[in-house]
Amino acid sequence: MEALTELCERHKLTAGALAEKAKLDDKRVLAILEGRWTPSPQERDKIAAVFGLTREQIAWGHRATVQHLYGHGPQFGRTP
Repeated sequence: MEALTELCERHKLTAGALAEKAKLDDKRVLAILEGRWTPSPQERDKIAAVFGLTREQIAWGHRATVQHLYGHGPQFGRTP
């Protein structure tokens, strides 16, 4: 299984080119590549078809970082 970003690098595809070939919105494809959006099964099928693969052959990992915040936030005063 190969990550979507690795596939794009190997095939020399930009986010815009991938969006055009998959017939998806540019911003949505960029968010998928950056790991900020989990694509629907239909979106996965369209993107996988660009590479001649099935959606099961691509690693679709969500890479958004988790930010741990302590306290209630600035609206409640000082946080520890």
